[in-house]
Amino acid sequence: MISVLRSGRLVQGAQVKKFEDEIAKYVGSKHAIALNSGTATIHAALEAIKNGKNSTCEVITTPLSFSATANAILHAGCKPIFVDVNEETFNIDPCLIEERVSEDTIAIEPVDVYGLPAELDPILKIANSRGIAVVEDAAEAIGASYLGRKVGSISTITCFSTYATKNMHTGEGGFVTTNEDNLAEHMRVFRNQGQVSKYNQTILGYNYRMPEVSAAIGLRQIPLVNELNSKRREHAMILRAGLHGIDGLGFQRVDNVAEHAWYMFALKLDESKTKISRDKLIMKLNERGIDADIAWPTPIHLQPYYRAKFRFKLGDYPRAEKICKSVFQIPIQPFLSTQDLDRIVSTVKELLAQ
Repeated sequence: MISVLRSGRLVQGAQVKKFEDEIAKYVGSKHAIALNSGTATIHAALEAIKNGKNSTCEVITTPLSFSATANAILHAGCKPIFVDVNEETFNIDPCLIEERVSEDTIAIEPVDVYGLPAELDPILKIANSRGIAVVEDAAEAIGASYLGRKVGSISTITCFSTYATKNMHTGEGGFVTTNEDNLAEHMRVFRNQGQVSKYNQTILGYNYRMPEVSAAIGLRQIPLVNELNSKRREHAMILRAGLHGIDGLGFQRVDNVAEHAWYMFALKLDESKTKISRDKLIMKLNERGIDADIAWPTPIHLQPYYRAKFRFKLGDYPRAEKICKSVFQIPIQPFLSTQDLDRIVSTVKELLAQ
């Protein structure tokens, strides 16, 4: 870090270039472009896809995600078109996508929810048949695979976050990967205020550059991603085995544990079968020192801004709404001990039995 500070180049210098090169090697993509947030990666990706297209562009995505997934669509001057999710995997349901594709659709934006890759092959088949792009929101899926292929090497553009909580982090930041030369070049220019060279602006861009210190932090973690994700997978198997068979408690469906990045370990609570509500269970776990939480208690379409802007209402996407009412997460971090995991399992069982 000291060498970075002494270099005199604090933004988008040698460390960023090396970070991009190593990321591209890791995921198996031709290009990797570093930016300063996960939201910026989606915005840049959609601007590259939209380049030269009309102003009524639509992007198909899921309502079960953090708002940034859809916010970036609006930042790119497009309209989000939501499609409900598969109730078992929590990811966008490919069977529902085709009917929402229109002549204004420029991209499908699946989200790899909690680190589980979306069903990319069916999604790509739809996209390829309609001549549109797949801009994958893999913010939570660094190190994940889909049918043996690394996430980041499959979709037209894949967008990652390196926010502080992610499996690999740079404090704040993100990166995109693609095999398309023209898209990569557009995103590189876009992140640099639209400049192809100093003071030579060719498009409207933003300051989405990654700081050198952030890249240096990330560089040292790339060789550790597989090892740390492997620990997360071990923990997932321990937690699933320990909590299996409890009436009213369910899991995100995972067909291949090894391909999930396990950013979060999600559980579903059927309150009609348990003696405790989801929210009270979380409160009790927190009181016992177990950091349980709810990611996305409200789907995007029911956030106040989206309800006001697009007139969405309760019942528009019932599967996503149901999941948001029942899902919660328990710790799965790679540095938990066996004793920590045993205590999590026994405490959840105890509270559900009371």
